[in-house]
Amino acid sequence: MLNFQSEKLKDEVLLRDPVHGYIHIEDKVIFDILQSKEFQRMRRIKQLGPISYVFPGATHTRFEHNLGVYELTRRICNIFSKNYPSREPDDGLWDDSNRLLVECAGLLHDIGHGPYSHTFEHLFGTNHEKIGQQIITDSHTEINQALRQVSPNFPELVASVIAKTYPNPQVVKMISSQADADRMDYLQRDAYFTGVNYGQFDLSRVLRVIRPYQDGICFTNNGMHAVEDYIVSRYQMYQQVYFHRVGRSMEVILHHLLQRAKVVYKTGTLQVTPSLAKFLEGNWTLDDYLKLDDGVMETNFSLWLNSSDPILADLASRYLFRKPLASIRIDEDTKGLLPKLKDLIKQAGFDPTYYTDTNSAFDEPYDAYKPTGKNANSQIEIMQDDGSLIELSQLSPLVKALNGTFQGDERFFFPKTMLSQSNEPQIFDPLYEQFQRYIKNGALHYLRRPHKK
Repeated sequence: MLNFQSEKLKDEVLLRDPVHGYIHIEDKVIFDILQSKEFQRMRRIKQLGPISYVFPGATHTRFEHNLGVYELTRRICNIFSKNYPSREPDDGLWDDSNRLLVECAGLLHDIGHGPYSHTFEHLFGTNHEKIGQQIITDSHTEINQALRQVSPNFPELVASVIAKTYPNPQVVKMISSQADADRMDYLQRDAYFTGVNYGQFDLSRVLRVIRPYQDGICFTNNGMHAVEDYIVSRYQMYQQVYFHRVGRSMEVILHHLLQRAKVVYKTGTLQVTPSLAKFLEGNWTLDDYLKLDDGVMETNFSLWLNSSDPILADLASRYLFRKPLASIRIDEDTKGLLPKLKDLIKQAGFDPTYYTDTNSAFDEPYDAYKPTGKNANSQIEIMQDDGSLIELSQLSPLVKALNGTFQGDERFFFPKTMLSQSNEPQIFDPLYEQFQRYIKNGALHYLRRPHKK
């Protein structure tokens, strides 16, 4: 049986947190990880990226989110060790010898994220999960050196929890499932900093009813409605915050800005910091990756404001000074109109490659069973009085209605100028008027043919 132990700090460290009150640090390895340069880098990477252009308070970082996941993981371990301690092998209860392992995994679950994570990954072929595991297992990182104080193979075990290959499903699902410490923290934290109420489910009640079982983690039947509330909160946060059309517009601009930078870089005329240059060249190392953060990226965007390339300069200005694109809803029936709209936009003087885009934002609020993918086998189970398990959507009509559905929309983004209306005649007015005829109630639609008598 594994039993990892860390040297205890002489005095417990308490960090004040607006979401959880206090974050408690008792173990030296946790404190050392927190002090590492790789973890401190998380202070300089916003949790929600361009969403702060919509919700001004959303400037919180991945640093405090990682700490929050650690704290929730620690609290769950406390609950399990007090109420459900394992008394014999394979009894399905909690073996507290896994505590330090899962706490470190919770603290480090997002350590591989870079600035503007998903946009950056798409353009430069990075993968934050694999990079995170590399940061943990690379002997040159301060995080790896801290973890090796526990045991030589401890870094690899922590990485295996994040990779979901660790053999104990209770440990894996505490930080990676449909109801895990990661989601519980980011919903509450993002709701707090965006100033909305959608994500504020009853966390204290959820933690009171959580419990381990042989194949993972479940909830007691008297807490079913608290878990139901959590699912609905997640659904609302995605629809109202994460999928906000202006936030998505800023992501589109960011994507095209970096896309254009790759083109201009090849001409040899682009001013760029050395760390980002390595990615534009496609020849980067882990050390190069760890030098990137939001500040480095914004420094480059500021340099590009004075670029001799007008598209790059304009896109940099649009991103830095919050000039979002407009958008309309589209569907499979109306996508056939997009070439016509792009042609009108081109005639108005905008390159459609950089000033138009389609963006899909769909979320699956809950899936009772998903055999593959990120949340494989992560259905939420409710334990009955007799110890039997019933999947949540079989008990909750509300969750059943969300089960397996995809909520969201697909939008077409374009310059706001195409919606211009002026009292004074303008050269492009006929183009704008023609463009606007395809829009009705915020959606793309086909023009009605004249009625024949």
